[in-house]
Amino acid sequence: MRFTKFALLILLTTWYGFSQTNDEKQIKAIYDAALTKGKAYDWLNYLSNQIGGRLSGSVQAQKAVEYTKSQMDSLGIDRVWLQPVMVPKWVRGTPEFAYLETAPGITSDVPICALGGSVATPLNGIKANIIEVSGIEQLEALGKEKITGKIVFYNKPMDPTLISTFQSYSGCVDQRYAGAAEASKFGAVGVIVRSMNLRLDDLPHTGAMSYGEIALSERIPAAAISTNGAELLSTTLKLSPNTKFYFKQNCKLFDDVESFNVIGEIRGSKYPNEIMIVGGHLDSWDLGDGSHDDGAGCVQSMDVLRLLKESGYRPQRTIRVVLFMNEENGLRGGTKYAEVAKSKNEDHVFALESDAGGFTPRGFSFDCSDANFEQVQNWKKLFEPYLIHMFVRGGSGADIGPLKNDGMVLAGLRPDSQRYFDHHHAENDTFEHVNKRELELGAATMTSLIYLFDKYGIVKSPKIKG
Repeated sequence: MRFTKFALLILLTTWYGFSQTNDEKQIKAIYDAALTKGKAYDWLNYLSNQIGGRLSGSVQAQKAVEYTKSQMDSLGIDRVWLQPVMVPKWVRGTPEFAYLETAPGITSDVPICALGGSVATPLNGIKANIIEVSGIEQLEALGKEKITGKIVFYNKPMDPTLISTFQSYSGCVDQRYAGAAEASKFGAVGVIVRSMNLRLDDLPHTGAMSYGEIALSERIPAAAISTNGAELLSTTLKLSPNTKFYFKQNCKLFDDVESFNVIGEIRGSKYPNEIMIVGGHLDSWDLGDGSHDDGAGCVQSMDVLRLLKESGYRPQRTIRVVLFMNEENGLRGGTKYAEVAKSKNEDHVFALESDAGGFTPRGFSFDCSDANFEQVQNWKKLFEPYLIHMFVRGGSGADIGPLKNDGMVLAGLRPDSQRYFDHHHAENDTFEHVNKRELELGAATMTSLIYLFDKYGIVKSPKIKG
């Protein structure tokens, strides 16, 4: 009887071993390596705490280029190089200052920060009456008569009813990006924009803005106000419509400077001319240290190559890590990479971007053909043990977007988004707000998808004759 039980145990163990597919074993090896021997957290610690915020054109951005190149060199991969790219250089200057004035001498300070790319105020600042709007579309209705000489206050909040916070962000970010350009057409002297943040706090959130084709002499200064500040300003205006707003900022735009994309690759063993890339953007805003946006995506991407090596997998296709420069205020790195790839007639078949924070991974978005999305759906069961469940059609990422063509697959890592905009472009986007295990799970999830697309390839669209 004892022998029978022992034999049965051996039989069941053997059966289970054989029942595990090679894909299951490989993905388990990837997750095991990420959670026990991951390097992403250590790399991020250095980027965040030793280098800090990495605004394009800054000394810190250059230090990040040098550091990440040295770390990829140490991995023993086939090739590491720098790709030159000209980037804008915008400097914030001395800290911004703002207050509300309900009556002469009666003031309340409010937290603001200049929007990226904004011009400075005059040396003594700007003080003017303020007009509140809930979106750019209201400017036309108000007209020049009501706006000329005033500061426009854009106070459209992110929609809290949308579960995807990125959808909430998309619904109101136009006021930040184009608000100054539009308000200047109606004679405004400045704009104040409610921060893109779902919670109420005292942290203003910066971000890119554009003047379009407006001449330098006609540009007006633009700043973000914290959500608490926006609530105070709105309430004050209801009680005291003649409230004045004062703000002073000292930012400046310089001539473009040279920077670099950082690129490393493992050459494919079977299809070396088919290129798969994974990446994030190395630059960040200057208020925090850019841990979630997008230090996390960079170190996760770097760890993809290391985890493939650590788990014993030799890629069939060439796999590149690309750390893009200048996503935040120009997209110069992504544009340059695509331009060079096209000039060399490189065949990019797959691209994956991580630029949504280092939070718990939930899945991916895909920009691809129906046939490739069906293939992804067939891999769902492989990800279920790791609680990865979200496979949706949608945008993939800004930096890999310029590579897009009808024949390739673009993908974006989708972590849990509920806390992301608490930190996005604000001074609390710091290392202490990144969870080590969540970051490592994201790296493993990305590596697993890379592995599957490398092993099985993309589903190529049939060529139409004639």
